[in-house]
Formats: sequence, C-alpha cells, structure tokens
Amino acid sequence: MKRALVIIALAAGLVAVAGDKARAQGGQIHDTYYFICEINKASIVMLAETGIVPEPLAARIARGIQETIVSLSAKRPNDYFDFEPKLLEVAGPEASRVHTGRSRQDIESTYQRQYARESLLRAYEALNGARGRLLTLAGKHLETIVPAYTLDVQAQPTSLAHYLHGIAATLERDSERLQAAYARINRSPLGAAALGTSGFPLDRRRLADLLGFEGVVENSYDANHMAPVDFAAELVSALAISALHLGQFSQDLLIQYHNPTPWLMLKEGALTGTSSIMPQKRNPRALGDLRAVSSAVVGDAQTVFVIAHNTSVGDYDYREEQQFVQTAEKASRMYRTFSEVLDGLIVYPDRSLAEVNAEYSTMTELADMLLREAQVPFRIGHHFASELTNYGRAHGLTPKDIPYQEGVRIYREVTDEKLPLTEAQFRSAFDAKLMVTSRRGLGGPQPLEVKRMLAESRTRLASDAAWLQARLQHLQDAQAVLDKSFTQLAARADSGNPR
Repeated sequence: MKRALVIIALAAGLVAVAGDKARAQGGQIHDTYYFICEINKASIVMLAETGIVPEPLAARIARGIQETIVSLSAKRPNDYFDFEPKLLEVAGPEASRVHTGRSRQDIESTYQRQYARESLLRAYEALNGARGRLLTLAGKHLETIVPAYTLDVQAQPTSLAHYLHGIAATLERDSERLQAAYARINRSPLGAAALGTSGFPLDRRRLADLLGFEGVVENSYDANHMAPVDFAAELVSALAISALHLGQFSQDLLIQYHNPTPWLMLKEGALTGTSSIMPQKRNPRALGDLRAVSSAVVGDAQTVFVIAHNTSVGDYDYREEQQFVQTAEKASRMYRTFSEVLDGLIVYPDRSLAEVNAEYSTMTELADMLLREAQVPFRIGHHFASELTNYGRAHGLTPKDIPYQEGVRIYREVTDEKLPLTEAQFRSAFDAKLMVTSRRGLGGPQPLEVKRMLAESRTRLASDAAWLQARLQHLQDAQAVLDKSFTQLAARADSGNPR
C-alpha cells in the first residue's frame, strides 16, 4: 500500500513538473517555488555523487523531495524555510542533510540568478523580434526621402531607411550588452554557503552544471553579497539604455502628429483611438504606450540602483529579485509594443519629400558643391548659403523658387566674385533626392550603403537568434540531465539496491 502511494505521489510530481515546463514554454517566468525545488534536486544529486551523503540515504531524501514537491505544489511557498519542515515531515530528520554546506543566502542568490537569466532571455527574444521588423521596414524605404532634425529643427534630408537602420544599430548594441550581461549572470553561487563555504567538499561546478549555469561565482563572499548587486544593476542598465532610444523613437513619431498632414503615422484601428468629444481627432495610443513603458523601464532600473545604494555588503535581505524582474518584464512589453508600432506604420513619401522641399535643409549641399566644383573654401560657401537662405525666407520662397540671378547677385555681394556654378548646378544643389543618393561616406544615407548595412545587420540578427537558441538549448539540456539524475536516484529508494 505504501509503495502504491509513493508511485501515485511520483506520478503527481511528474505532472507538476510538466506544468512548470509548460508555463516556461508559454513565455511565463518560473516562480521561486520552482527554483527552490530545482536547487534541492541538484543538491541531493551532487551530495550523492560526491559521497557526502551515502547513496541509500540520498535516494530516500530524493524520494522525500519528490513527495514534498507534490504536497506543496498547490501552496508553492517562496521561502526555503517553508520547504524544509515539510521535507523533514515526509522523509525524517536525516533529510536535512540535503542542506549540507548550504545556506539560505546561497539558495536565494542562486534563484535570483535563475530569475534574471529567464527574464533576460524573454526580453532578448522580444528584442530580436523588434529588430527583424525594423530591418524589414527599412528595406522597403531605401529611396524614401525624409527630413532629419537636429535640436528639433529640420537639418538635412536623409532616407527613412537610413533613419530606421540607425535605430536598428542601437538595438544591436543593446543585444551585445544583454549577451555580455547574460555571461556574467549565468554563474552559480550555490555552495558558497553564507559567505565562507563550509567544511564539506561540495562540488560547486557540478551544481552549476545541473542547474544550467555556465560556471561559478568563484569567491564565496562575492557570490552572495557583492555579485547580486552588480548582476542586477548590469541587467537593468542594458534594458534602460535600450529604453532611452525607443523613447526617442516614440517622441519622433508623436511630433509627426503636430502636423496637419503627417508623413509618418499609425493605421487607424487597434493602435489609435478617436477622441470622445472631438470626432476628427485620432490619438496615436500605441505611441503613448511605447513612450510610457520606455519611461517605466528607465525608472524601474533606477529603483534597482537606489535599493542597493549605500547598503552594507552583508545586508543581503534588502535586495530582492522583484524589482529587476519587473524591469525586464516591462522591457519585454516595450519591445512587443515597438513591434506593434512598426507593423502599424503608414509612410507617405510624397508628404515627407514635400516637407523637405519646403525648407532649406539642402543648403549644406550648396556649400559642398562650391567646394567640390570650384574649390571655394567651405566657410565662404557656408556664408553664401546662409545669406541665400535669409533671402528666400524673407521673400516666402522655397530653395527651388529662388531665381538663379538672385543667387549670382548674393554671391557677388558676399565674395565680390562671380558665382562659379552654372544654373543647372545651382538648381541641382536643391534636389534633396540627389543630395541623399550622391553621398559617399561610410555609413551614409545613399541607397547602396544603407542596403549594405541592412544586409550586415540581418546577418548579425541571425547570429543573435542562434545565440538565443543555444542558450535555451543549454538550459533545456541541463534540465534533462538533472531530471534524469534525480529520478534515477529517487528510484533507488524502492530498489533496496543503491546501484
């Protein structure tokens, strides 16, 4: 009868574990109870393998851990002190040997890192999705001429693809920062005990392998009391930097709605809303959401710093995982919202070109042309172009409307010389599309150069997607090894033969 009950408990335990894995595959982060269970499973496997706990006893403890997992699965306590009493009730006082060489300190340090790596990978996946959409959209607008701004004033024409690839470049750096952060996060503190290890020869590297860590935090004092501060700060810092750029992007788009005829806006529908009183007004709701969640990521990241700031090294209980997990979850939502915005953008190339042509943002090309074609010093050409701008604005003219003879007159007034440009050259300097396509510099807006950069960015994105899959596969493989080793150990409790 007892053996039947044990088998039933084991089956229920497998169902509970399957439920946890299903939650993970569905995109949800595991909870503290799950991590505590995994830490206990890894600990008893290691203790049995090293002989610190004799295998017959280790097998009985493993079986007790299985039964405890089942009995607590509904309550899912988030404190080890709630788990151990139940384990002792199920398996007897000797089951406390699973805690050999451990402390609540290194247990908590360990599951904080498990939280951090799951949160990071979840955000990273959403980041990659946004990058893919951004590169696809940019590829469609290599020759879409748009105004670029400095200090919120139209400065020069560029292409929409050039602008969008600029955003993509920032997200690539975010990807690099998150990969670097993951390498430092995915190190195990387990076995460090409170801060000075213990008198037992624990195999800390085996514990790390079983739990999917790619190494250990070697110094045991650092493992529990210093590294928990900086790995969390590094994670949220990378996400906050990303949020800065996406907040700028949302503001760029919101400014478009100041115009009567925006050249970049959202489709009507789920991403927009109609005013409750003004029937003509379409509110870009998704842009507001993106700006708000980007700001929240920055604010939450700052909270992580403030909580850890000016606390003593040993004040461990003052630092918890909720804040950095919350920051990462909001970052995931930020990337998903950004993807939705990209999917819902409508571009009006004629309107954007008209906005460029209505201003004087091509005047840099006029000064450059004088230097290229007639070796006129740039500062002289710059002064001429500035005076020409003043004339055009004063007379309500666009650059293309300024008579060539007026250009000749103003140049003579400025330099006391004849304008060294033909009328055709003079006119071509105001052609925004020609200005963009004729750029020659590395990283410029000319279509071939942007096309090259986009291709390289797609290659890097594919590499980053492979990195993510490799990390997920590593965790899955480690989970399989732990499950197999733990299940085999627990099964020996019934065999009467440890081997």
